[in-house]
Amino acid sequence: MGEFVKVALASELQPKGCKLVEFQGKKIALCLVDGKFFAIDDACAHMGGSLSAGDIDGDQIECPRHGAQFKISSGELLRGPGSQGVNSYQVRVNGQDIELKM
Repeated sequence: MGEFVKVALASELQPKGCKLVEFQGKKIALCLVDGKFFAIDDACAHMGGSLSAGDIDGDQIECPRHGAQFKISSGELLRGPGSQGVNSYQVRVNGQDIELKM
């Protein structure tokens, strides 16, 4: 059973926005969508584009490099290029702290 680790403050994210955070030596896109926080790998599975810099539409984020689309809540690949999704991470809000599970 893992512990939760603080990675950001809730006030650091704008609605329909993402922030790049470091977690366990990985770059993670921490996103705020419809009042909920989600975390997925920042690097697109296709060619490593930064998903935290991508455009959000509903629960989807589009890689700015080649347009691959992922479901923010799960990391599932919705549209290629590429053939696989990205990892998602469990998020918890503790007061103003945003925490990810190790």
